[in-house]
Amino acid sequence: MDSLKRAAVALPETAVAPEVAPMMEAAELIVTYLERLGVEAVFGVPGGAIEPLYNALARSERRGGPRPVVTRHEAGAAFMADGYARETGKIGVAIATSGPGATNLITGVATAYANKVPMLVITGQPPLRNFGRGALQESSCTGINAVGMLRHCTRYNSLVSHADQLETKLLNALMRAFQTPQGPVHLSIPVDILRSAVTAPREDGDHSAFVYARPALVDLDAVHLLQGELERAESPVFLIGDGCGEAVDAIMRLVDLTGASFITTPDGKGLVNPRHPAFHGVFGFGGHASAEALLRSHTGLVVAFGTAFSELASAGWNSALLNGRLVHVDPCDEHLMRSPMARLHVRGRILAVCRLLIDGFAANDARNVESLPSHNVDSHNPNVALHAPEAVDSDAAPIKPQRLMRELSRRCPPHTRFLADTGNSMIWAVHYLQPLSRRGTGAAGTLRAGQADRRSGTANWLRVMMDFAPMGWAIGAAVGIARGNPRCPVVCITGDGSYLMSGQEIGVAAAEGLTVVYVVLNDSAYGMVMHGQRLAKAEPVGYELPQVDFAALARAMGVPGHVVESPQELEAIDFEALLARRGPTLIDVRIDRDEVPPMIQRLKALGAVK
Repeated sequence: MDSLKRAAVALPETAVAPEVAPMMEAAELIVTYLERLGVEAVFGVPGGAIEPLYNALARSERRGGPRPVVTRHEAGAAFMADGYARETGKIGVAIATSGPGATNLITGVATAYANKVPMLVITGQPPLRNFGRGALQESSCTGINAVGMLRHCTRYNSLVSHADQLETKLLNALMRAFQTPQGPVHLSIPVDILRSAVTAPREDGDHSAFVYARPALVDLDAVHLLQGELERAESPVFLIGDGCGEAVDAIMRLVDLTGASFITTPDGKGLVNPRHPAFHGVFGFGGHASAEALLRSHTGLVVAFGTAFSELASAGWNSALLNGRLVHVDPCDEHLMRSPMARLHVRGRILAVCRLLIDGFAANDARNVESLPSHNVDSHNPNVALHAPEAVDSDAAPIKPQRLMRELSRRCPPHTRFLADTGNSMIWAVHYLQPLSRRGTGAAGTLRAGQADRRSGTANWLRVMMDFAPMGWAIGAAVGIARGNPRCPVVCITGDGSYLMSGQEIGVAAAEGLTVVYVVLNDSAYGMVMHGQRLAKAEPVGYELPQVDFAALARAMGVPGHVVESPQELEAIDFEALLARRGPTLIDVRIDRDEVPPMIQRLKALGAVK
């Protein structure tokens, strides 16, 4: 001991004590990272096992950082985080307490996984010392194993068992959420870990550059082969999928350079102007006969950009229409593996691929881009063949769903974001929704992406759910989109069945003062089930729903509600005022339940009809 004292005395006077790193609570560290990533809102339901994170969010809100949005159900929180991520291009964040809070999230997390939406999911746990002792709402490996349940629908999934792990695992999760394929990631954190002291991150740290980074890596050899294919092709056909968000302007430039016609998948329709003269409709679920006819009659090159070729996006894997002519462009190996019929696969970021192709055309003087003709984007598009077009103009009551879509197209402003819920709502919207002036025209006739209302490369005027498609998704996702981009009005097209599952989330839109108009297609039935049974000549069972006054339900929650039973009553509603006011509105539309949507392809995929 004396020797230690003598050594201390002998230290030179110029010696400086090592700098002590500042400390903060673990929950505060999480919020600090979210703030640096530009996240404005965190969606969830509070509870004891997640309380420290809510405390940190309360402090964050006071200083202008990320704030909590309290949802009515944890599935709604995941749906809102999904919508927020799609609209902003940032990470969507959903949080829940342990046990049932975590399990309630699973459907929303699985939806994000199937649709490759980047999302950070944080669930609480009881204190580590109580694992295995029957703690309230325990969801550890010795209880109801939430980490195990979420393993199959996340890209990264881990229990934080020591405070020193938190920063590393949080960064690993955030980065993995944006790697290809993108998707949700999950951290399960015991409440005592959330309260622990950890080293604070550097004040000058900026992690957004590598978390949100999207490398422009491409297969150059494949791009050169595609360049040659396009130069030799006469009037190729482009199929545009939902993965083309940031690249759609470049694809439209290629449409003009190559003289291509184009079609979209159901979830790609919202990226394009449906009145573009080269647009021939939607291929896939709820799509148009004109899109399929174009592929059947066309014998040349077909280039698919950014699609997974899932059932709904491929008209039930109708490879006969594409076999031997297809080139598939996508950054995701999982997507490319679903198109074995393609004669060429081009792996890489779609925007980078398109820019290389455009540069190649310019270098070869293929066409002078600046001299390309302009397009009248507001004119009627005769290339798109509608199913039952006479119903679009029908004045019958109850209102035809086709007429409702026409009125929504006509009455909502150009910057409106539409969402259509799973079921008949999606089919009607994909097939008939055709808003005016979605995109302006430049001198070259290229349809621009409306930069005035775009926050990221993900803006999309129509969002529908593909693959893992839960009813009620659009109700929560509409809140997330409106929270992420309050400047754009949001219209959620949903069914009475979906609304009965998730309609309570309209209260979140009211509490947040968000401009969301909920249009409920009310036919007192699970409509897709009803029509599917009729078309397949199956037993008519299990589809009836009670007659519900959804407008009255909305008013009970402090939300203006209207009942519409005819086109004339719909025309009397002042949409301009509804979409300008702060807060949600509900329109209960009594539709003609006997109108059959174009859904036969789904029944064929199920084997219900031939």
